[in-house]
Amino acid sequence: MSPMNDLTAEPLRRYPLRASSLAALDAMEIVTPTPIQARTIPLLLAGKDVIGEAYTGSGKTLAFSLPLVEQIDESEKTIQALVLCPTRELAQQVGGVIEQLTTGTKTRSTVVFGGRAIGPQQDAIRAGAQIVVGTPGRVLDHMSRKSMKLDRVRFLVLDEADKMLDQGFGPDVERILARTPKDRQTALFSATTPDWVMSVSKKYLKSPEVIQIEPEDGDAPDIEHVVYETWGGGKFEVLCKLLDEEVEGSTLVFGRTKRGVNSLYRKLSKLNYKVDELQGDLNQQQRDRILKRFRDEKIPVLVATNVAARGLDVLHIGRVINYDVPESHELFTHRVGRTGRMGRQGRAITLLAAEDLAKFHEIERGIGRKLPRLTADGKIVQPPARRNGRRAGGLGHRVRAKA
Repeated sequence: MSPMNDLTAEPLRRYPLRASSLAALDAMEIVTPTPIQARTIPLLLAGKDVIGEAYTGSGKTLAFSLPLVEQIDESEKTIQALVLCPTRELAQQVGGVIEQLTTGTKTRSTVVFGGRAIGPQQDAIRAGAQIVVGTPGRVLDHMSRKSMKLDRVRFLVLDEADKMLDQGFGPDVERILARTPKDRQTALFSATTPDWVMSVSKKYLKSPEVIQIEPEDGDAPDIEHVVYETWGGGKFEVLCKLLDEEVEGSTLVFGRTKRGVNSLYRKLSKLNYKVDELQGDLNQQQRDRILKRFRDEKIPVLVATNVAARGLDVLHIGRVINYDVPESHELFTHRVGRTGRMGRQGRAITLLAAEDLAKFHEIERGIGRKLPRLTADGKIVQPPARRNGRRAGGLGHRVRAKA
């Protein structure tokens, strides 16, 4: 699998697209494809199976959504395309892009996931939805209720394929794929594709074209990294210092568990920080309300579990703080990819306790670089690598609410 960056992207109008798709792209003000789009859209339009790997924020959703929409037969009122996503938030984001692409057409799409009443989703499917975007659990629920038949699916996408094919989702994904035609077209997209994903994908894809886009200097997210060593158990104090400083944009703080995120949210709230939480124990209505407030910049700080590491596309996130170290370098990549999106600058800060050292060394090996380190009081331990003439620096972001 070799990187493919040596391309000259032609305008999307050069592709054999429907007039409705071109009009939708105009409305979205999209003219030139990103590298992952330029490499994968022609292949998918030609009916090829594809494995696409590209950095977070590179335009993967449009890369598969545009060819998917192009292949829908509007006269056929059955499910012809299925997109599986690991989280509700990502499913909603993908569904939103597809809805934009099908505006003014007879193509109908719907998004299905748990936490919401199943009745309206069943009604949308029965009304002739041709594209379904959903999470595996809810798709299986529909299948068991016989409200969703997949025997006419021609195009299937696994978004965030590394997550979709791990031990948690793998069995559900296999059950779903077993109910789709063997001659379907299949695409896998992710920011990271571990070796085991490549081997497992052989069961699902037919001679796939493998496209790997590594960011060049002009494409790479502009993210400055810094790691604070908190050997004395002072993580919370360092976090508060960070939150007391002025910084542009919002802050996303990652914790490891639902209970830990809730505890951190409560501690910060008691200190009058303007903060909210996003974790799996909240119902869908609560999650939607919190995300809307965060997107509308009414909440400057959001504390979240890994549910926010995939599919949370909020351009004003100025920095990500890893309060708890993630379990893998792939998850680290997804987390920090929530900032520095679409050409904006971002910062990624990791708070490192002594017990995190072994895991963090694995993360650094996985991402192929040593990250700059500071002591809890800001003294340099490991100098930051120079990047675009700048060094990673200080603390950021005042978010304390007025009393």
